[in-house]
Amino acid sequence: MFAGLDKITGRIISFDVNIDETVQFGALQVTPRVCYSRPPTETPQTDTFVEVDEVTLKGEIKRIFTGWMFAASPGLHAVEHPIYDVWLTDCKGGKLPEVAEAPGDDNRDKKEAKPAATPAAKPEPQPRRNPRRQPQRNLFFPGLR
Repeated sequence: MFAGLDKITGRIISFDVNIDETVQFGALQVTPRVCYSRPPTETPQTDTFVEVDEVTLKGEIKRIFTGWMFAASPGLHAVEHPIYDVWLTDCKGGKLPEVAEAPGDDNRDKKEAKPAATPAAKPEPQPRRNPRRQPQRNLFFPGLR
C-alpha cells in the first residue's frame, strides 16, 4: 500500500499495488518487487524494494528511483520528483516468510521429544532497606512521628 501526493493540487491518494505489478500515479509508474512486515507481536516495521519510473512528455520511460522504502521513515529513501511524492504506508496480504532450519537438524524428527523443564519458582524480592532511613514526618499531625 502506498500513498502519493500531487504537489500542484495538494491531493493525497492511497493506492494498492501487488508485488511485481505496475501502477501509474500521475507521471510515475510504481513497481514494488518485495514487501516485508514484522509480525503483529513485534515492533511495527514495514519496508519494500520498489522501482519508480517517470513517463516523460515525449513518452519515454526514465527510471528515477530504485531502492528500499521504509514506512516508518518515509523521508529516508524518498522519491525525488518536482510534482509527485510517493511513499510506502503498509504491506498487506501475502504469506508470512518461512523460517529456515538450522544446519544439522536433519535428525530432529528421529530424536525423542523431552518434556519441557518447568522454571524454578523465584523467591519474592525483599524490599530494600536504607540503613540511614530518616523517620517519616506525619503531615496531618506535625508533632507525631
